[in-house]
Amino acid sequence: MKRTYKSWIDDGLTSAQKEYTEPTELLGSDGKLLAAGWARHNVFDYDRKRVKKQRRRKEWDFYQISDGEYMAQISFANISLGGYTSAVLVNLKTGKVESTNMSAFLGGKDKYVLPAKGDIPGKVSLKVNKAVFKTETTEKYRKVLFKDGDVRCEFKMDIMPGLENITTVLPFEGHPDRYFMTTKQNSMPVEGRFMFGDKTVEFTKDKAFCVLDWGRVCTPYSLVWYWGNGSTYIYDADGNRHIFGFEITWGIGDESNATETAIFYDGKLHKFGPVDVEEFPKPDGYMKPWHFISQDGRFDMTMQPFTDHHSDLNILVMRMHSHQVHGLWSGKVTLDDGTVLEIKDMYAFCEYVENRW
Repeated sequence: MKRTYKSWIDDGLTSAQKEYTEPTELLGSDGKLLAAGWARHNVFDYDRKRVKKQRRRKEWDFYQISDGEYMAQISFANISLGGYTSAVLVNLKTGKVESTNMSAFLGGKDKYVLPAKGDIPGKVSLKVNKAVFKTETTEKYRKVLFKDGDVRCEFKMDIMPGLENITTVLPFEGHPDRYFMTTKQNSMPVEGRFMFGDKTVEFTKDKAFCVLDWGRVCTPYSLVWYWGNGSTYIYDADGNRHIFGFEITWGIGDESNATETAIFYDGKLHKFGPVDVEEFPKPDGYMKPWHFISQDGRFDMTMQPFTDHHSDLNILVMRMHSHQVHGLWSGKVTLDDGTVLEIKDMYAFCEYVENRW
């Protein structure tokens, strides 16, 4: 059921915002979820062999790089029945998909296994048909590479000292063995290139940022969610430059232990409560202004859209239907110490997704 921000006062919706700071087992030997809440780093120990509903198990690493003019999406996903690796380039000014490349596989149960944590040093090297997907993570940077035929993408992201993320584990009411665990890592300046055919699109750290969407989930068949994210440079009254970012996701699972909502300021997480959009955009309001407000008032932003990156993959019993809307965001956010930041014309996005998979 859709939650509206005006209903918060009436239904008393709150979140305990349970923070985990120590290593914690995610699943019991019976496959039931042991922990629900959030963390500033992924402290949840995930053993994919404990997932009892293995056909509902899905694992992905998704990198989105954008500078407000172009967006690159590079991903690897194992959704148990199969999976894929892909690279997509979108011109955000025209809305045109300038390059798309996907290599798929069937039967992903025990092959193409991704790491159990997404925010610790390590390497990934996987090949699907002729497509290559590689990542390298250290304490100071991330690298991601994709190549297949005449498509080659290579990016390097800076990791500032002490960079935090938001990792959340959300249960599903009535399903003790289902969960949605993701890590969202933003505030990463990025440089690199997306090459296809005889064309190259360059991304530079002065205006391009990357967000990592890392997911390990076991979900019901049908899901709906909103996901908004962005990073940018802002300046204080003395002219000092800071990195500001935010993460807002809602609509998935039981939020009584945590919401996937956070502000990032110079890499440090500032947690706030439930958020929603004032006007439900479906079916024809995607290009109208989106007003976002949190229950505690600490996040109050309006997005003026300029591009709706709409996709609809419908194959037999599976459908992935998304409106990822990009725009300029303005408003006010409040840090943990009460400091109010005024944001003006920040490039960021929010998507509304309906999936059956």
